[in-house]
Amino acid sequence: MPTARPTIADVAQRAGVSKGLVSFALNDRPGVSPQTRERILEAARELGWQPNLRARALSVDRAFALGLVIMRDPEIITGDPFYPSFIAGVERELASAGQALVLSVVPDEAAELAAYRKLVTDRRVDGVFVTDLRHDDARIALAAELGVPAVTLGHPEAPSPFPAVSMDDRAGIAAAVDHLAGLGHRRIAHVAGPDRMLHGSRRRRAFEEAMAAAGLPAGMVVETEFRAVDGARATRDLLARPDRPTAIVYANDPMAIAGLGIAQRAGLRVPHDLSITGFDGSDVGEHLFPSLSTVATDAVSWGAVAARVLLRSIAGEEPGDTDLPPARFVPRESTAPVTEPTDRTVP
Repeated sequence: MPTARPTIADVAQRAGVSKGLVSFALNDRPGVSPQTRERILEAARELGWQPNLRARALSVDRAFALGLVIMRDPEIITGDPFYPSFIAGVERELASAGQALVLSVVPDEAAELAAYRKLVTDRRVDGVFVTDLRHDDARIALAAELGVPAVTLGHPEAPSPFPAVSMDDRAGIAAAVDHLAGLGHRRIAHVAGPDRMLHGSRRRRAFEEAMAAAGLPAGMVVETEFRAVDGARATRDLLARPDRPTAIVYANDPMAIAGLGIAQRAGLRVPHDLSITGFDGSDVGEHLFPSLSTVATDAVSWGAVAARVLLRSIAGEEPGDTDLPPARFVPRESTAPVTEPTDRTVP
């Protein structure tokens, strides 16, 4: 039979004090001398006492959980290195704080708003993350209406009462274009993310501005949903053009990796016939052949910082906005000086 879980009464008996004094000591409340507090904590350690999170939540009207709602195709989440890394960073902070993460994956905006509303009205979470910011984003107003603490990943277009944790991804895209232009590339394409998402449109603008600054046309842009299959399709279409690009800047690593496969299957040599850059800095890109030049980000740190900011907001603080170090370009083997394109038929 399982051993009965030790209670506050057991700790009180071991320490020779009242249950009320144990409660004060374990919750770090005033009124307990340092010597008595240490004796109580030592008794708790000896007994293996652990707080009953459910009872504690009921007593202070807290869920001790944070909510993350993701409106993405599950296929994108499983293939995108950002969310697993971001969640790992969040969990790293929550585990040490005795908190939990409630994750919900939904198919569309209506389901997304309903999920946020239900999490808050059912008191399942104390605060929420708002990711993948969009133009005319309704989630900011909803969180304010619900009165729930929130943190946004990036700065929304409209005024927001919530702190933002941001990373400048434009610098990485601009550096990728500058790198390719410095290698002599003039026909550079961009396989972009969805324009409705702020980071998708922001990376596209950064690409177009960097091309203009280099004196190059930026007409070869293909919008996608960030999926690897979209990267493959976009690459196939770009390579079928009579003025096909000699370099492609992708908005994430999965699309770049898919594009690399399409190019090699068509008989093109990467990087001699086609240079490729990604965005994420995922570990797998370093171990490809050729290894993937990419824009590196630190999604784990992003998740950890966002969790800390949200926990501070829940505690009644006003943490303000946090700017993380900007994304940086990491050149590897998938980029090289431009050469005259070979005549290859793309399947």
